[in-house]
Amino acid sequence: MNMHQAQITAPPAIRSLEATGLDPVLMRDILLKTIFRMSLSNVTKISQTLCLPIPQTIELIDIARGEKLIEAVASATASTTSEARFQLTEAGKARAMDALSQSEYYGAMPVPLGQYEHQIKRQSIRDIQITRRQIQIAMGDLILPPSLIDDLGPAVSSGRSILMYGPPGNGKSSISNGIRAAMGDRIYVPRAVVHAGQVINVYDPIVHTLVESSDDNPSLLRQTGNRFDNRYVCCERPTVITGGELTLEMLDLKFNPVSRTYQAPLQFKATGGVFIIDDLGRQEEPPQSIVNRWIVPMEMNYDILALQSGEKFIVPFDTLVIFSTNFHPNDIFDQAALRRIFYKIKIDGPSQSDFLKIFAMVAKKRKMQLDEDTLIYMIQTKYPTIDNVYANYQPVFLIDQMIAICDFEGQPRHMSPTLIDRAWKNMFVQSETIVR
Repeated sequence: MNMHQAQITAPPAIRSLEATGLDPVLMRDILLKTIFRMSLSNVTKISQTLCLPIPQTIELIDIARGEKLIEAVASATASTTSEARFQLTEAGKARAMDALSQSEYYGAMPVPLGQYEHQIKRQSIRDIQITRRQIQIAMGDLILPPSLIDDLGPAVSSGRSILMYGPPGNGKSSISNGIRAAMGDRIYVPRAVVHAGQVINVYDPIVHTLVESSDDNPSLLRQTGNRFDNRYVCCERPTVITGGELTLEMLDLKFNPVSRTYQAPLQFKATGGVFIIDDLGRQEEPPQSIVNRWIVPMEMNYDILALQSGEKFIVPFDTLVIFSTNFHPNDIFDQAALRRIFYKIKIDGPSQSDFLKIFAMVAKKRKMQLDEDTLIYMIQTKYPTIDNVYANYQPVFLIDQMIAICDFEGQPRHMSPTLIDRAWKNMFVQSETIVR
């Protein structure tokens, strides 16, 4: 357990149906739909699917039995109530089909939005304190100047929005990923939330990395083996990365008209974590429009979503937003928008000294021997042709090009001025007039 995890309070295990905060009819209908759609009969399986402890699952089944919607199935092998088998009555099937016509959602019981708000406060990204050493370790092999660490540390610890800008190929995307790695702790993500009777799917295995589950112990009939509310999933702090494909529609609730269910938007899935907007300025939407969409969430710590009916509602916004662009901020934003972004950090190319360190590190990883004559030729002959502008991507590019040439020519992997010339042609394309 790391220093962050000890500070986070898990959502308490469910001890009663009332503790779920859910409407009894909603719970009953989800139970019926789940049994109907998944052909479940065993209490333990039903409990695991609903993400409720066994005692509360039995209580919910008993309520449905009292309404003649579920009946017990005779079994000579069931030795405990948890192993008893049940099935829907004809009335239960009819009710399940009617409920499915309104919403196809079944499975895990959702978490009321209000309950989730309390959990968000327990695990807020704004409560994380990142040290210089954590940032340095998280950046891995990136060679960054101390002044950049000076700027990144307070920005990340604040949990406020960050704009990273500078010439391409200098690690803005890698730094963004390193920021997420520096957080290094866990949070609890609901499988689904419910608002105004509408269930919204939140947990996404593509976004959320499962760390720990909390299953009930079927051998404990009237006790619970859950350590936390199993409607949540214990995950690493999430990271959502978008690039040129980002559209404003992706930031809205997504309604499936066939299943009549909702999917949470990307920024809601990123709650408690990081939302990275990479290559800002490459999207179809103007950069100004994208930033305008984030002004209220970044300033007020809440977002506004809309249901299919048009009803709007407020959801918490607890996300570190990182914008990354190759453009100068003044070229793509007005000053009002820039004022809303709390930290602006320029990511420059490396100095010649740092460039040579990166080159040597990459060569060592690729098991290529450094050659002094090649380095001198590269620094004194090639780089003056581009005004001695160095970029972090160049060592990897040049060395991998030389390796590919050596392998093709059937030569031992090595460096030489000739190989640098051949690699250089692929790194830069000279301007020329093409005659048609």
